[in-house]
Amino acid sequence: MPEKKIFHATLIELNGKGILLQGKSQTGKSDLALRLINRYNAVLVADDIVIIENKNGILQGYAPNNLAGLLEIRGLGIVKYPYKIQTEILMSVHLVDSLKKITRMPKICKENILGLEIMQIDLYAKEDSAPDKILAAFLVFTQERFILGDNI
Repeated sequence: MPEKKIFHATLIELNGKGILLQGKSQTGKSDLALRLINRYNAVLVADDIVIIENKNGILQGYAPNNLAGLLEIRGLGIVKYPYKIQTEILMSVHLVDSLKKITRMPKICKENILGLEIMQIDLYAKEDSAPDKILAAFLVFTQERFILGDNI
């Protein structure tokens, strides 16, 4: 049976791979997911609670059945969205509560989830460019993964 872990996070899929948005309450996880959906045709996988499993060396994330397809939009409430049942998680975005907490020239970071390492970045979600930065990081990580193999 695969090992599981529950995260208070949001998970979207972009170009067939998952991006895990993590942060304290009110750091903008759901809002950032909404902007990624609207700007880059990302697809919702899970909002608020993400279940992650290590399935034969691949991190898979999905929503609990009762939350599948639901996205909280502050000021509107809980809204039903098209969603993917599950996705392979490629990278993690840690959302901070202040722009001052973002390093200008960070080192490449990795996060270990259930014994598997994925790329990880820190962002301030309330910047208008946050979705663009996620797309840029995603493209860099997927290119490196393609060039270097799965060993990054």
